[in-house]
Amino acid sequence: MTNRSPDANPPTRSARVEPDLGQLKALAHPVRLRMLGMLRIDGPATASQLAQRLGVNSGATSYHLRQLAEAGLITDDDSRGSKRDRWWKAAHRTTNTEPSAVDDPEERAVLGSYHALVARSASQDIERAAAEVEELPRQWQDLVEASDWNARLTPDQVRRIKDAVHQVLAEGTAQDAETDDAALVTFQFHAFPRPGTLVHPDDDES
Repeated sequence: MTNRSPDANPPTRSARVEPDLGQLKALAHPVRLRMLGMLRIDGPATASQLAQRLGVNSGATSYHLRQLAEAGLITDDDSRGSKRDRWWKAAHRTTNTEPSAVDDPEERAVLGSYHALVARSASQDIERAAAEVEELPRQWQDLVEASDWNARLTPDQVRRIKDAVHQVLAEGTAQDAETDDAALVTFQFHAFPRPGTLVHPDDDES
């Protein structure tokens, strides 16, 4: 699973992070996941700014920021920081996970919690976007899409389609448009076997 957000400050951040167990534990929390997303999308911020956006108290915000910092997911923004205000920025543009590469039971459980949070967040974003469609300018209304595709495919076919889509998205979003008609756009890409159609290997007695 890849979770990518637009870059507000590209020269200072690594392209992506493949989280270890400690980083997954830090990410598997709804407030911290939202914080990291805000720092990736909106750019650097202070604890008080994030607290206001999230509707939580600054003490809780500072705690969650420390957890993200200790995990290496965010870092100080030295260009903005001062003795009075500490600014934070995301350390990476992308979070990338490969469930099949995880064998440790604890790590798989934490990874599952993280994926559930990401899915819930994506669903909420779609619902908010759908509620705003009628208020968008006409040229943007025509670009909004909600569709799904179902096909019988092999694992290799699915991998090739995923790689192709990721390549197109990477090339198309590599540089922000600077024109007046540009807007921040979210692309969500989900690929999964249809629920209930595959038997888990451990349950297959044939």
